[in-house]
Amino acid sequence: MKNFEKRLNELYKLIEHHAKLYYDDDAPEISDFEYDALVKELKELEKNHPDLIRKDFLTNKVGGTVSELFAKVQHQTPMLSLDNVFNNEELENFFAKIAHEKNFTCEMKIDGLAVSLIYEDGIFIKGATRGNGQTGEDVTANLKLIESIPKKLINAPAGKLEVRGEVLMTLERFRAVNEVRRQRGENPFANPRNAAAGTLRQSEKNNYVIKQRGLDIFLYYIVDAQKFGITRQSNALKNLAAWGLPVQNAWEFCADLSSVENFISKWQIEREKLNYVTDGVVIKLDDLTQWPEIGATSHAPRWAVAYKYPPEEAKTKILDIEISVGRTGVLTPVAVLEPVRLAGTWVGRAGLHNADEIARKDIRVGDVVKVRKAAEIIPEVIEVDKSARTGSEEIFKMPERCPACSSEIVKIPGEVAYRCVNRASCPAQLKESIKYFASRDGMNIKGLGNTLAASLIKAGKIKNLSDIYKLKIDDWIGLEWTSINKGDKKTLRRVQISMAESIMEEIENSKSRPLVNLITALGIDEVGKNTAGILVGHFKNIDAIINADENELASIEGIGPIIARSVHEFFKSEENLNLIQEFRLAGLKMSDDTVPVSENRFENKTFVFTGTLSSMTRDEAGEKVKTLGGKVSNSISKKTNFLVAGDKTGSKLIKAEKFGVKILSENEFLEMIK
Repeated sequence: MKNFEKRLNELYKLIEHHAKLYYDDDAPEISDFEYDALVKELKELEKNHPDLIRKDFLTNKVGGTVSELFAKVQHQTPMLSLDNVFNNEELENFFAKIAHEKNFTCEMKIDGLAVSLIYEDGIFIKGATRGNGQTGEDVTANLKLIESIPKKLINAPAGKLEVRGEVLMTLERFRAVNEVRRQRGENPFANPRNAAAGTLRQSEKNNYVIKQRGLDIFLYYIVDAQKFGITRQSNALKNLAAWGLPVQNAWEFCADLSSVENFISKWQIEREKLNYVTDGVVIKLDDLTQWPEIGATSHAPRWAVAYKYPPEEAKTKILDIEISVGRTGVLTPVAVLEPVRLAGTWVGRAGLHNADEIARKDIRVGDVVKVRKAAEIIPEVIEVDKSARTGSEEIFKMPERCPACSSEIVKIPGEVAYRCVNRASCPAQLKESIKYFASRDGMNIKGLGNTLAASLIKAGKIKNLSDIYKLKIDDWIGLEWTSINKGDKKTLRRVQISMAESIMEEIENSKSRPLVNLITALGIDEVGKNTAGILVGHFKNIDAIINADENELASIEGIGPIIARSVHEFFKSEENLNLIQEFRLAGLKMSDDTVPVSENRFENKTFVFTGTLSSMTRDEAGEKVKTLGGKVSNSISKKTNFLVAGDKTGSKLIKAEKFGVKILSENEFLEMIK
């Protein structure tokens, strides 16, 4: 009995520690799968030794504590958690408990932050986190900054409507946010769930980061759905979508148990194609009228369960630890692995984040490690198998000199990152800057990627970004272009000249790119395309941005103090001012190129484009609209007047139909702009 009691107390302490890190601090140290395994072990012990159970412990509770940063909200209907099953046997036990029922709704389990939204007569009035299930945090102001949450519903029922769902960060946004954090020398977020939770729970003075990071939401539950005449969960999801609330497409009505199993098998593979993280399938009894009869425990309903997928993990060996140097000089360690099969692909590299993370996990060259497919582009090392050590493993130390330029490496107080101080001429930083400058959101110079940038730098043809516009045809001849480095000299020269002419044309075309793209391409910390658009829209030309003081910048809606400081510091640099002058002399646009209006035919009309147009690009079509006095938006709302639909349309078409937006074919649009 003493051994059981000892292990029980160990589990209580372990789970309490990791639950606080997950729910309250948004900084987990172990994977969800490892946490679930601890909880499962605890429940087995509690089941066999009920006299030892701590009644106040979290197996009888939901979620975490409620932060003092926010007002408290009492949930009139508790926000429960879900019990987990991990294999078919446990799933069959769940089915056996409700054997008389056969119809289920299966939904992918989103790894996000549970929230409740309250609408009054279709108007969003309040939102809260789940908190401990009974009491949540009032995050209404922050939720209103999430663009995918409609402030007014379509044909919603009168009176109070409470809906629940999951706030999330898409994989695309997560990777972009983490890249910014790395460049600033900050620890990257562990996963999208923690990034979303940490972002949503910002205090009011910092809530501008919610817009910057770009959160999303999916809804999946209607409180007291039956009072609206909804008796099926599958119909509840359809109603949520009909009211204009975002609902994930990855759900299905399953008429029998084999359909449920098929859904689980299908989506274990298909979920890799989703732009958000899922870790299992939520299986709910479809008939809502049976839910009260089946009931719930203190923390979870009995009419639903979460089938958790096993983690995508594998063991391999670290052969080396390499250092990559980013655009802002941050040094990032990357593990070179013995290739291992993981999630259907061969993996040879894994992220190590920073030196502090390597020290915390005690990762050494030669270690056998467990790697996991995470939300990042490359996998991550999650733990070391120390029992496999032979004594030949090497402790890793960050270099004292930059591996690219041999300049001094510094660790700035307050940052976790090590940086190369040679911003002016470090070839690794310059290569990454060229790639970023030439990217689609920047100057869109097709062909000027990693290989060419490295070759131009190595040959001494580019020493700063402005040198791109000083290149001549001869500068490209003889470069190490790996794709065309074979063949006789005459043929090779002809091919190189042809490719050089093509890229030179791209460089010349980039001079006509709008100012917003140039501001984006400069790579100012915290300034992406959206923020660049705000700056250009407000100031109209680059000189006004350069001359703006920090307070003026911070006062602009959508900017805030952090971005203002970053922009102000960038344009204080003499090196950067010289770069702008070089760009000016090269003929790049220094002022807003808003198209002059020739007539106001589309005054007060907003257009959105989706799909591929055959007669022009979407950007060109947008310019046509602007010349006729109209506005162009990237997203559908109730204020949208027209959606122009080309080939291969996306979700905008569905949303336009819901909002009653007029949909135009390409030919109809061309008739309008004649």
